[in-house]
Amino acid sequence: QVQLTETGGGLVQAGGSLRLSCAASGRTFEDYAVGWFRQAPGKEREFVAAAGSRPHITHYADSVKGRFTISRDNAENTVYLQMNNLKLEDTAVYYCASGPLTMGVPSYDYWGQGTQVTVSS
Repeated sequence: QVQLTETGGGLVQAGGSLRLSCAASGRTFEDYAVGWFRQAPGKEREFVAAAGSRPHITHYADSVKGRFTISRDNAENTVYLQMNNLKLEDTAVYYCASGPLTMGVPSYDYWGQGTQVTVSS
């Protein structure tokens, strides 16, 4: 059974940094696309960043470009989201997801339980 577990959330002041981790069991991450999503209170879940199964293929939402970086550690079967220069609007529950790529488009079939990120002023 595939399980994704996010860690690393917390409370941070605006301008600070956090690194989220998403560890997988039951699936080899490097064979699949991995994405980070977030959902703020009262809002729909939105895409944040993704890494394809091929090296160096990454995508970011415009709102986080230049501040967030997605990376993999295949030896640890873990994906990270480094978040720098955090803003109040980054406050949300962050989820990681994994899935196969079809014609370059990911279909996320497994999701983690989420980790809370709260940015304070």
